[in-house]
Amino acid sequence: MNRQLIAYLAIFVLLAVLPALGGYPIFIMKVMCYALFACAFNLLLGYTGLLSFGHAAFLGLAAYACGQALTAWGWPTIGGLLFGTAAAGVLGLVFGLLSIRRSGIYFAMITLALAQMQFFYFLQAPFTGGEDGLQGIPRGSILGLDLTRDINLYYVVLVIFVLGYALIWRTVHSPFGQVLKAIRENEPRMISLGYDVDRFKLLAFVLSATLAGLAGATKSLVFVSATLSDATWQMSGMVILMTLIGGMGTLTGPVLGAIIVVALENKVGEFGRFLMQQTGIEWFRVLGESVTIVIGLIFILCVMAFRRGIVGEWLNWRQKTQG
Repeated sequence: MNRQLIAYLAIFVLLAVLPALGGYPIFIMKVMCYALFACAFNLLLGYTGLLSFGHAAFLGLAAYACGQALTAWGWPTIGGLLFGTAAAGVLGLVFGLLSIRRSGIYFAMITLALAQMQFFYFLQAPFTGGEDGLQGIPRGSILGLDLTRDINLYYVVLVIFVLGYALIWRTVHSPFGQVLKAIRENEPRMISLGYDVDRFKLLAFVLSATLAGLAGATKSLVFVSATLSDATWQMSGMVILMTLIGGMGTLTGPVLGAIIVVALENKVGEFGRFLMQQTGIEWFRVLGESVTIVIGLIFILCVMAFRRGIVGEWLNWRQKTQG
C-alpha cells in the first residue's frame, strides 16, 4: 500500500480517537476548521500563484449565511451548511470576475478592497448583529445525531474536513491541477499554448472560495455564532500566515500552519504562566496578551530559516538526501 495513504489513514485514526485520549473537542474542531480554510487558500496561492488579501470574506459570509438559515429561517443543519458554502461560492464568482484579469499586487489589492466593502456591510446589516455578531446559532442534528453534544459534532466536523481535504488532494493531482501549477510557473507560456488562463484562474478562485465557505459554515456550528472577526482583514492575514509557516504549495503545510497558529492563540497564555512560575519573571504572566508578537517572531523565523515553510523545507531536504 502507498506510504502516503498509510500516513493519511494513521492521521485519520488518530483524529478519530483523540477525544478519547483526552483531546478537547472544541479546540480540535477549531483547528480542523482553520486547517480547511488554510488548505482552500493554499489552492489559490500555492498552486495557482494568486495572492488574495480578502479571503476572510468567504469565511465570514458562509458563517453568517449558515447562521441566518438556521436561526431565522429554521432550516435543517445540512441545509444551512450547504447554503453557507454555496453563498461563499457565488461571492467567489463575483470577486473572481472583478479581480481575475489583474495579477500581482493589483489582484491582491482588489480582493482586499472588495473584502473590506463586505466587512462594512456586515458591520451595518441588521441580520448580523453588528459588533455583537450572530449569536445562539442552533446546531440541530444530522442523520439523527444530536449535534448539541460536542462529541457528535466532532465527528461531523472530522468528516467534513476529510472530504474537503480529499477534494483538494484530488484537484491538485488532476489534469486541472497540473494546469494550475503550469500557470503559476509560467503564465505567458500557457497563454501561448492556447489555454484560457483567466477561465482556469476563475475556476480555482471559485473552488477556493467555496471550500473556505465550507470552513466558515462549519465554524459557525462549532462556536454557535458568527462574528465580525471572521470577516476582517486580520483573518485574511492570518490564513496567509498559516500557509506560509506550514509551506505553501504543499498539501499538509497549511494544516501544520493552522495547528501552530491556533495552538499559539490558545496555549501561549498557559505557557507564559508556566514560565513565570519557573523563572519568577513577572513579564511572562502577560505573554498571553502578546500572542501577535509571538506569532510575528515565529513568522520572521520561518521567513529567514524556512523560506519554503516547515513542510516545504522538510520535503526539499528529503529530496536532496534521497536524490
